[in-house]
Amino acid sequence: MRWPILIVLALLAALQYPLWMGKGGWWRVQDSRGQLESLREANQKLEQRNANAAAEVKDLKSGYEAIEERARFELGLVKPGEVFVQTPDMPASSTTPAQK
Repeated sequence: MRWPILIVLALLAALQYPLWMGKGGWWRVQDSRGQLESLREANQKLEQRNANAAAEVKDLKSGYEAIEERARFELGLVKPGEVFVQTPDMPASSTTPAQK
C-alpha cells in the first residue's frame, strides 16, 4: 500500500513543478508584474515630461511673451532703454565680521 501513495505524491510533485517554477510559473508572473509596474512608472514620468515640452512648444509658437521670457532669463538680454542690475547671491553659511 505504500508504493501507490509514493507514486501519487511523485506525480503530484511533477505536476506542480511547472505551476511554480516553469516558464509561465507563479514566480515568473510575480517578477513580470514588478517589472511592469516599474515600466508604467517610468512611462508616466516620460509622459509628464513630454506634456511639459509640448506646452512649452505651444507657448513659443503662439506668442512673443514666452520667447521674451526665455531670452531674458537664459540669455540675459534687455530691451533698449532698460538698465540691468545684477546682485550676487550671498551664501547662507557665510558671516561677515560685523555679524560675529
